[in-house]
Amino acid sequence: MAAASASMAVTAALLPPRATAAVVRAARLPSLPYLPPQSSSPSGKLSTASRRFASIKIKASSSDESATIDANELFTDLKEKWDAVENKSTIILYGGGAIVAVWLSSVVVGAVNSVPLLPKLMELVGLGYTGWFVYRYLLFTSSRKELAADIETIKKKIAGTE
Repeated sequence: MAAASASMAVTAALLPPRATAAVVRAARLPSLPYLPPQSSSPSGKLSTASRRFASIKIKASSSDESATIDANELFTDLKEKWDAVENKSTIILYGGGAIVAVWLSSVVVGAVNSVPLLPKLMELVGLGYTGWFVYRYLLFTSSRKELAADIETIKKKIAGTE
């Protein structure tokens, strides 16, 4: 402790007063690297970017009444919808399965991310597929109509109307 105090005293004597406080702070936290203090502009004026953004002021307000949500109304709506469900065990099973699937997919993505070249390869595959999809379905009018028809048939299958 005495050696640290002595080195801070020597540092304080050698450095200008403005830098001394930063060095003393850095000496107290040995795990952090020393960063020299930022020098201010010689004229003391604000830079053009800081002057430009100094005039911008954002004020948050809660006067929008459409954003207010009544918690009791929300809970009663949810309770009514839950009571209307006939097969509650299936909903709970699907919800639990969805949570497990999200967790498992995050584990798989983390494992793939740790392999050195695999993330870049997957990015290239994704870009290639995106390019193919744009060319196949979005570039021409006839293919866009075909895509819209395919989406409508999938919607009908999900809704159970087909």
